[in-house]
Amino acid sequence: MTNITITKKNGEITKVVCDGHTDYGISGEDIVCSALSSIVQTTVLGLLMVANININLVRNEDKGFLSFEIPQGISSGQKHDAKVILDTMICGVSDLREGFSDFIELEVKE
Repeated sequence: MTNITITKKNGEITKVVCDGHTDYGISGEDIVCSALSSIVQTTVLGLLMVANININLVRNEDKGFLSFEIPQGISSGQKHDAKVILDTMICGVSDLREGFSDFIELEVKE
C-alpha cells in the first residue's frame, strides 16, 4: 500500500510524502502504482519547471518513497502557481484512491 500524507499550514499545502508501493500488481506491471507515480511526478515537474520553485525533494525509487516540501519565502505568484498545481494533484490522487482504496491511503493534516 502507498501511504500519502499531505501537510497543510494555514490552508496551504507545505509538504507531501508518498511512501510504499501499491502492490496492486507485480513490479513493472503495477498500473495503480504507475498512475499514482505519474500524478505525483508531474506535480514535482510542475513545481520545479512551471512554477520555478526550488522544492526540497527526496526520492528512493526502490522503496517507493518520494517527499517534497514547499520552501518558505516564495513569491506570491509562485504561491498561486503552487496552489493550483498541488490542488490538481489532490484531485488526481483522490480520484485514483476512490477506485483503489485497498492500495492507496491518503491523509491530509493541518
